[in-house]
Amino acid sequence: MNSPLMKSISGIRGIVGGSLTPELIVSVSSAFAKYAKKGTVVVGRDSRPTGEAVSSGVVSTLALSGCNVIDIGMVPTPTVQVMVEETGAAGGIVVSASHNPVQWNAFKLINSSGTFLTAREIERVFRFMDGDFSYPAWSGVGSIREENSAGERHMERVLSVINSRRIRRRKFSVVLDSVNGAGSVITPELLRELGCEVHILNCTPDGIFPRGAEPVPENLADLSAEVRRRKADIGFAQDPDADRLAIVDETGRPIGEEYTVALVAEHLLSTRRGPVVVNLSTTKAVDDIAARYGSTVTRTMVGEIHVVEEMKKRGALIGGEGNGGVISPEVHYGRDSLAGIAYVLEMMAVRGKPLSDIINDLPAYTMVKGKVKIGKGSDNSTVTGIIKKEFRNEKVSTADGLRIDFKKHEQFRGGWVHLRPSNTEPVFRIIAEGMDESQAGLIYRHFAGRFK
Repeated sequence: MNSPLMKSISGIRGIVGGSLTPELIVSVSSAFAKYAKKGTVVVGRDSRPTGEAVSSGVVSTLALSGCNVIDIGMVPTPTVQVMVEETGAAGGIVVSASHNPVQWNAFKLINSSGTFLTAREIERVFRFMDGDFSYPAWSGVGSIREENSAGERHMERVLSVINSRRIRRRKFSVVLDSVNGAGSVITPELLRELGCEVHILNCTPDGIFPRGAEPVPENLADLSAEVRRRKADIGFAQDPDADRLAIVDETGRPIGEEYTVALVAEHLLSTRRGPVVVNLSTTKAVDDIAARYGSTVTRTMVGEIHVVEEMKKRGALIGGEGNGGVISPEVHYGRDSLAGIAYVLEMMAVRGKPLSDIINDLPAYTMVKGKVKIGKGSDNSTVTGIIKKEFRNEKVSTADGLRIDFKKHEQFRGGWVHLRPSNTEPVFRIIAEGMDESQAGLIYRHFAGRFK
């Protein structure tokens, strides 16, 4: 089977039986053992049908390379990050292709601080993969230990940063859609610990996704219907490895994954001050909320580790990405749907209002996302160069592709667009946000038309 192998700062992913082979499992694991200097490595996986087989190969190869391995089984990606910190391990590997379809699997690589590898670190692993490996004699083989307390330790961290008692008093009715992924077990446990009446939807952790794996509005029709049917206070949706969170209000309206980070920022900034860090593709609502409380926002390249590095540099209170990824330093430096759930429930308990009312108090924007092929005879630098020159009087960032915040343009003023060339195919990814649906569509269509 001819299929691509994707290597990026987010890890290494491929289609099982195609580019993801037993040879690749050995190569990645051996290279990571070398990177970790044969230290202790935590290994976890999501619920995909291929996860156990791939994870077993990772665990065995790490041990045969001289690493001691802590196998924590099927858990969310953030749980692996927490356990690397908790155990003082040299690193971690998550076997998960996140929101990719079920035929994919992948390796997410974590350093000793519990965050994803930096660009420099992952390039080292890639170089090691291209080299030769040596393995110790039988007496140098590492140990393999199964650890079943990882979920509890993760939940303890989340519960330690919120007012659990106040949430419990409200006895919220919650519908949860975990897409049969890694959040299917731990998330209902967290919600019950918070005194919620939990109605589960797609929480059989078999990795057979009953809807699109991404928690975007078009994939949440069943969740919306169940929230209305149950007359629930809120609905939560996760992706397969439970690092991303989307929300449905009590009317059954998906609020958009962009507003997960915005909600949490509003909640935390209303109680304390601190910088906020998000990526260049995240809603402008975050900037407006920060300004409301006298806080600053810094924007980074797309990618969790870019946000995390900037958060550490600035001592950020909160950060994340507009794909539903909340990063709370007081829990750990990684996207975490469980932390997001806890903060949102605390916010509802504190404010004593329905979620729809809270959302209506937030700055309102509309976002349009898509991708377009680059026309024949064009290239990335030519297209972006022309656009950058044309809009030179607007606020322009070239930190990651091209982002333009419109300050003067008569039709686009108040909106923005982010254009990012793909590293793997001849397309541009376009994200446009406007003051309303009409303006967002106008901005998107204008720039999509530039690539024909």
